[in-house]
Amino acid sequence: MKKILFSLLLISTGLIQAQNNTSYWQQHVDYTMEVDMNVENFKYTGTQELVYTNNSPDTLNRVFYHLFFNAFQPDSEMNARLKSVPDPDGRMTMNKGNKENPEIVSRITGLSEDQIGYLRVNSLTQNGEDLNYEEVGTVLEVELAKPILPGEKATFNMNFEGQVPEQIRRSGRNSSEGVALSMSQWYPKLAEYDFQGWHADSYIAREFHGVWGDFDVKLTIDKDYTVGSTGYLQNPQEIGHGYEEEGTKVKTKGDKLTWHFVAPQVHDFTWAADPEYIHDKLTAEDGTVLHFFYKDNDEIKENWKNLQPKTAELLAYFNEHIGPYPWDQYSVVQGGDGGMEYAMLTLITGERSFGSLVGVTAHEMAHAWFQHLLATNESIHEWMDEGFTSYISSEAENVVLGKNAENPHTGSYRGYGYLAKSGKEQPQTTHADRYAMNGLYGAAAYSKGAVFLAQLGYIIGEENLSRTLNRYYDEWKFKHPTPNDFIRVAEKVSGAELDWYLQDWTKTTNTIDYAINSVEGNGEKTTVALQRNGLMPMPVEVDVTLKDGSEEKFYIPLQMMRWEKPADEGVKRTVKNDWAWGFPGYQLEIPVALDKISSIEIDNSQLMADIDRSNNTWNGNMENVDSSN
Repeated sequence: MKKILFSLLLISTGLIQAQNNTSYWQQHVDYTMEVDMNVENFKYTGTQELVYTNNSPDTLNRVFYHLFFNAFQPDSEMNARLKSVPDPDGRMTMNKGNKENPEIVSRITGLSEDQIGYLRVNSLTQNGEDLNYEEVGTVLEVELAKPILPGEKATFNMNFEGQVPEQIRRSGRNSSEGVALSMSQWYPKLAEYDFQGWHADSYIAREFHGVWGDFDVKLTIDKDYTVGSTGYLQNPQEIGHGYEEEGTKVKTKGDKLTWHFVAPQVHDFTWAADPEYIHDKLTAEDGTVLHFFYKDNDEIKENWKNLQPKTAELLAYFNEHIGPYPWDQYSVVQGGDGGMEYAMLTLITGERSFGSLVGVTAHEMAHAWFQHLLATNESIHEWMDEGFTSYISSEAENVVLGKNAENPHTGSYRGYGYLAKSGKEQPQTTHADRYAMNGLYGAAAYSKGAVFLAQLGYIIGEENLSRTLNRYYDEWKFKHPTPNDFIRVAEKVSGAELDWYLQDWTKTTNTIDYAINSVEGNGEKTTVALQRNGLMPMPVEVDVTLKDGSEEKFYIPLQMMRWEKPADEGVKRTVKNDWAWGFPGYQLEIPVALDKISSIEIDNSQLMADIDRSNNTWNGNMENVDSSN
């Protein structure tokens, strides 16, 4: 297969040197599943054989499975959270009152037995021996019959059954756009075990962490349904539905067909199905086959047709600016709610404007790199996944849609500004489920996460940022990188010391605020008194515009970086003495008479996330200026 094979041998050992001089390892799991779906009552049964390889240095005495669909029940933690958070997810709530007297209630509370979601394990063995297990909400706790020693494998065999919830949240049945089945988080999924231990988090509609492995899945469903799925279809000649070669005769088996998919080196498996799907295909310039599944709806067909070449452009952009997409296909599938990334595909709602359709596709497709290739633990490093994805998708949209914005991240900076001034900000080290409000999570993960990268470009230079993203991909694809792993790559690429940046930006709520306190003329020189009002340090660029229209940049390195950013080509720049954080003030000497200066501005790129830009500019009329010569 195209590009994936280059890393399989390396990954299979699970023993690769990491950057902290300790032995990097990761677990491995292979799934073989057969599932039978009843489209009349939305219930399904399945068998699962799971081969688990313990690459850790630890002996495992128990394992955990996620049972995500159990969240869609009135007594679930997800429902309790819906009822307790001040700003509940509108996709899972409704207003039973009115605008004047709203009464927001959870939709899950009212689900009947035939509307709820569930996953039930009916039997489970380890190497043929029956196991004791307990279903605890959305987690299955399993005591092992025999410990799994370091380097050993164990085979688990399971029979399970499920019911697809009527309430749509990423997954579910009969969406508002009429999609019959959006099947994400649908199977018992083994929890991840890493250097921090087990990650058996309850499902409260947030993020994920998964074990790399190979999936072999056979799905039996009504013959009229078209399926879009993770993995490569193994039996197109038996299926049809746009997969078969021209002239192939489809083999039916009564009222159902069995679709057989194989997916190598993924940590999730998702599918969607509907009897009205249109299935289009497009081969991108790198050979990746792009699949598109959308409802046969005249109101959306044109947008979905026009989306297809744009998706190919997005793929090319991400290949260049992150690294090569390694699988042979990618699918854009109408379903679910909003947009959500999965292995080798995305589920997105389809009744959108064209710009929105491309924008959501750009974001979810970028997750193929920043979640399904560079698989950070989203629950505890959600800003790395959502933020990095927001950054690169905004960059891609700016090019693919011809927006040509000088800074395509102004929305992210604005969102971060609201967060920083709200008085409610929590550090980005907060677990994704533990934010006091959904809005605080969104601003921290998406907006502040995107600003982390955009601002890093200000700190180390755009070229170094670009090289950092490429090297990050090269060193950490098919692994689970942490924030430290990323910042160490940025340090190696640039030569700068950047631990301070990771510390202050992600582990505190310290803010950036630099100001021009005064401007004083002194003969042929001008002295600018700068002030650091915020606690977070930064290197500072001061742009001086003269009355004759010429410009000059003054660069003040941050002492703790032990490094100077390279000057942009064609920019006249003077490097001044370092500014040490312990000194709140700094005297900047400009070798130009004050009466020749039109304006002075701190960071005219506006890539530094200064929370108060009102004090960043002097244009000759500040009250605190001493203009005497």
